Amino acid sequence: MEIIRTVAELKAKLNAARENGSIGLVPTMGALHAGHLSLIERARRENDTVVVSVFVNPTQFNNPNDLATYPRTEEADTAMLREAGVDYAFIPSVEEIYPEPDTRQFALGSVAEVMEGAMRPGHFNGVAQIVSKLFDFTRPTRAYFGEKDFQQIAVIRKMVELEGFDLEIVDCPIKREADGLAMSSRNVRLTPEQRAIAPAIHKALEGSLSWAADHSVEETKRYVIDEINSFPQMEVEYYEIVDALTMQPVSDWAETDSAVGCVTVFCGDVRLIDNIKYHKRK
Repeated sequence: MEIIRTVAELKAKLNAARENGSIGLVPTMGALHAGHLSLIERARRENDTVVVSVFVNPTQFNNPNDLATYPRTEEADTAMLREAGVDYAFIPSVEEIYPEPDTRQFALGSVAEVMEGAMRPGHFNGVAQIVSKLFDFTRPTRAYFGEKDFQQIAVIRKMVELEGFDLEIVDCPIKREADGLAMSSRNVRLTPEQRAIAPAIHKALEGSLSWAADHSVEETKRYVIDEINSFPQMEVEYYEIVDALTMQPVSDWAETDSAVGCVTVFCGDVRLIDNIKYHKRK
């Protein structure tokens, strides 16, 4: 595996690699875990060359403290990437990615205006900035993203449409710990007590699947919120049941064939996200 720190070298290496076949890109912000590795494994199976970016992107953080406390573990990350058989690890500085401020504003539309878009102003525009740059630098055949960030995938698809990138977005299932907690780089910030209760998020989502069979959308939302909030150290920021394509909230199960419940929970001061797909209604 080669570690690349400049855009010029990355482009040169991948221009040569492209002549030999497909390129798979896995964008990450580092602090890698088994969830990331599952994306890399799929990219390895489906492409001739695999590049993984490791970059904590400042433009997508609307909370300076969240940016400051985001875990950075380059040495451990590179060891994992070597073990996973990655060809190129792109680990640039902020100055390399943003030699001057990125003032681009993306017309992402309604998929970016709800949930995370409403709670974190500017977040998705920052995501679009960095992912569009990575797509431009690497010109991948396929790019891989985890479904834990379900809304983010919809936003990236919209950005790809706007910018006219010729690539395939591959969304991959959530990878979970043995107790059900969705894997996240932020999990390392949980205290042992918080880590012990955090799996209740997924448990509440799973419980809502059977509950939803004979309850309304609103009643199902209340069930999930009440279950999670019953733990003193956890507080739901939002729980929305939305159409999987448009990200718009639904008020009745009949409104969509593919409803997804998306939740954000503060466990102490750590913000965790998760989601679950509801069965299609006949």
